[in-house]
Amino acid sequence: MQAWCFTATNEPLVLLDIDEPTPGPGEVVIDIRAAGLCHSDVGVMVDAEWMSRIPSTPIVLGHEIAGVIESVGPDVTGFKVGDRVGVCPSAGFSTPGFARHGGFTSKYLGKAGELVRMPDGLSFELAALGTDAGMTSYHAMVSRGAVKPGMKVGVIGLGGLGQIGARVGVVRGAEVHVAEPNEATWAMAKEIGATTIVRDASEWAGGGFDLVVDYAGFATTTRAAVKAVRRGGRVVLVGMAKLEFTLDTMPMILSEVELLGSSGGTLQDVAEVYELLGSRQVSPKVTTIGFADIPRALDDLRHHRTTGRLVASL
Repeated sequence: MQAWCFTATNEPLVLLDIDEPTPGPGEVVIDIRAAGLCHSDVGVMVDAEWMSRIPSTPIVLGHEIAGVIESVGPDVTGFKVGDRVGVCPSAGFSTPGFARHGGFTSKYLGKAGELVRMPDGLSFELAALGTDAGMTSYHAMVSRGAVKPGMKVGVIGLGGLGQIGARVGVVRGAEVHVAEPNEATWAMAKEIGATTIVRDASEWAGGGFDLVVDYAGFATTTRAAVKAVRRGGRVVLVGMAKLEFTLDTMPMILSEVELLGSSGGTLQDVAEVYELLGSRQVSPKVTTIGFADIPRALDDLRHHRTTGRLVASL
């Protein structure tokens, strides 16, 4: 079967023929119907620091995977051939698309313990993005941010993660405000239910926010978030646009600000995101592409030529 494979940093993906997988104990083979594209995929391709997570190359990229179980190995319980499932990439196994072959191909060898059943009516495209973009956004807002009805919440960055996180906050009953410099996304912010929109989170200084979730992580955005929250407020950092930066210690200390990191999520997070996506309470902007378009689409993602999430329909 054909697969888009990563071979080395700053090298283009290569289309290779690889063997079809056979399930072993506790494993299933999934006929992949959709695979999401993520900024992490771009990071792998252009930043050598990601090589520490990749034991060998060539490796099939793609960690947002949804499809239909084609075959099951021994000792698999709870799932059967024909089940529609998504793959949680942070379920405690080696991560697909990094430590083992991922979803930019036709079949995926998965672990039964990383599968989440898809609700009836949920499309494979939404199920794929729900496994990481949806899960990560939800985990940051709900599990780490502990969003509650009536809270004043700031969302920094209205990209693929931020648009989902902002909508989750609205659905959870929070008063959501958005900081996003790209005015082309402001109409979407209003559709999501944002109360106000600003270009830069620095405009929120002294705003008394209960919670700010920084889906961008551009150093200045996190510093601005710290100055925006009330005494005892919480800042959740998700974005990794800058991997190192400094913070202003005075507001951190005097206001006793709680700063948390958030990474990935759980099987339960994915399941709850699936319910929101399936019920249309959360409807992220999605651009669907074909298998042959994956390298070009990743380049578009790298150079910020797209909004929302990209998903390959296979």
